[in-house]
Amino acid sequence: MNKKRKMYFRMITASLMRRRSRMLIALLAIAIGATILSGLVTIYYDVPRQMGAEFRNYGANMILVASEESFTLEDVDQSMSYIKQNELVGVTPYHYETVRIHELPVLAAAMDLEQVQKTSPYWNVDGDWAASDGELMIGKTIASDMQLGVGDSITVTWTPSAGDAEAETTAQNEDELILDNEMEMTITGIVETGGSEEDYVYMSLADMETLTGTVPDLDIAEVSVSASGADLENYKNAITDNVDAVNARLVKRVTASETTVLSKLQALVLLVTIIVLALTMITVATTMTAVVTERRKEIGLRKALGASDQSIRMEFLGEGLLLGGLGGILGSILGFAFAQAVSINVFSSSISFRPLLVPITIIVSVVVTGAACMIPVRSATDVDPALVLKGE
Repeated sequence: MNKKRKMYFRMITASLMRRRSRMLIALLAIAIGATILSGLVTIYYDVPRQMGAEFRNYGANMILVASEESFTLEDVDQSMSYIKQNELVGVTPYHYETVRIHELPVLAAAMDLEQVQKTSPYWNVDGDWAASDGELMIGKTIASDMQLGVGDSITVTWTPSAGDAEAETTAQNEDELILDNEMEMTITGIVETGGSEEDYVYMSLADMETLTGTVPDLDIAEVSVSASGADLENYKNAITDNVDAVNARLVKRVTASETTVLSKLQALVLLVTIIVLALTMITVATTMTAVVTERRKEIGLRKALGASDQSIRMEFLGEGLLLGGLGGILGSILGFAFAQAVSINVFSSSISFRPLLVPITIIVSVVVTGAACMIPVRSATDVDPALVLKGE
């Protein structure tokens, strides 16, 4: 049995070598098809991650709001426990208060100044992000109206509300309750977004606590998650169902756009892959048909000497499958290089190698090549030895 296999392998390899030019064309077609298959499938599965990272530049895709009046940082931490940490890009809690600058009322947003750079990377800050106590950023509109710039020192004033229970508790008398709290702060940057963010001043939660004298409750929290639409929906439901103080909501304009773009892009990749495989099959079938035509005399002679149709089929099919296997191996290697080049040039990030794609690519290449060889192989057995040997 081993001798027969060795002889069979030698026979088909010798046949391929005798027709190197034609077989090289077929091998090249299979390798290109396998390259496109491997590369596009890699991109197909990596596109959600790549596009998710791109969409995160447009802001958060989930917000947390209070079920009743407000919620705390502990509620935010509990909510984040229901999201996979490797999919969580960032979470920024916000507390809003009306303060005065130059005796003019403005709305101040207290937040985590480090996390907001992850959830709102589209912010353009002229200057530096506020990073330490006593620093703040102001919106472009406020900076223009008040003629303020980076490096200016300002006095931020806050008046306790008469209805503030905690302020009333700490107050010694009625006069002390209405005293203004003041804090000297330095402008480090001017926020420009082209939207409503330009109408706020921004400071840290710690500075807001110093200014108001109380631990600020949260009004809202923005969450950026790199996940599919279905996973986001699951996260939203899990948070809403398990954290009493919080309701999670999806930012529809972001999640809907992301889902639409991803589905269309994946459909396009799938369509191109199918077309390339079909063209590969046509090319291989054409090449093998030409080979069968060239070898009609050889086939007729073999049949006249007693060769069975099965042995002739197996020889041609073996040649095709060997080409398919070699093309699949080349395509697996070149496909990863192709996908890597596309990812770096389009998304500016690399992709990870998927070992499972190697056997899949080889198997698909062999199957496609085998299917392409069926018609030429069948025509090889239809050769009439008598007519061929007579030269007709």
